[in-house]
Amino acid sequence: MTIALDLAFDEHRRFLWSLSYRMTGNAADADDVVQDTFVRAMEHPPRRTDEALRPWLVKVALNLSRDLLRRRRRREYVGPWLPSPIDTDTDSPPSFEPVVDGGRSLEERYDLVESVSFAFLLALERLTPSQRAVLLLRDVFDYSVKETADALDLSEANVKTTHHRARHVMVDYDRARRPATPAMQEDTRRVLTRFLQCLEANDVSGVEALLADDVKTLTDGGGEFRSALRAIVGRDKNVRFYLAIAHVAETRRAKLMTLNGWPAAVIDVERMPERVAPRTVMQVELDAEGKISRIYAVSATQKLTALQQTATA
Repeated sequence: MTIALDLAFDEHRRFLWSLSYRMTGNAADADDVVQDTFVRAMEHPPRRTDEALRPWLVKVALNLSRDLLRRRRRREYVGPWLPSPIDTDTDSPPSFEPVVDGGRSLEERYDLVESVSFAFLLALERLTPSQRAVLLLRDVFDYSVKETADALDLSEANVKTTHHRARHVMVDYDRARRPATPAMQEDTRRVLTRFLQCLEANDVSGVEALLADDVKTLTDGGGEFRSALRAIVGRDKNVRFYLAIAHVAETRRAKLMTLNGWPAAVIDVERMPERVAPRTVMQVELDAEGKISRIYAVSATQKLTALQQTATA
């Protein structure tokens, strides 16, 4: 890599990773997209050396991301698909995600914190790859219609139509979204901590009291580890599921972190039965009454590449 590309890599890597992660919802895929983008820059550099490099890099990264999404959707995935967790509370996160202070970092429809939340990334899965790219550029990264059209090789009219359709698909998410205020994050951390304590103590009534009637669990083992192949819906089913797991775990360590802008538990387990994950990331969402309405559990190894190995030290 030339000195110029070395400098460009240092300058643009963080932004490209941030965009690619939101496009793919997967930290390992974002790593690959950024790497492949700079490989393209080495092998087939842009013709105009007098123009800014970032728009060209963004175009390449978006094309690679859209291709990756199309390939992923053609493959069968074992069980529910969840985004990969990324560390958002350290000074130098391994994910290269920009650190923000918890407030709005940009003056757009969705800020950087919200746009990496599990709820937002799962909502994006309902969009086509092009709709996803347009929505991110327009509503997260504050691109103009013209800038978006140039980045995606679309007409401005097509960008406007695609953006309108993408926003229409996001209506249900927009209606249910709750702001990531410090108070909400603290409430979520408190409830998650209490949930883990009740499981550790085999406190059935305590677990039941924390869960909403229609609580839903999604688990992503990627076909690598045992996990629920369908959503687990309802308080009773969730209580039985989590207490059964807690019962067979001989040694368990959990550390609370801020992942994807929200409190999460990184849980390490030793001496578990075959095909049970040694590490799981758990995150919860609360309803308006402060009860757990959603539980996300990610254990697939390739989904945990952005987490520091010392997370539970």
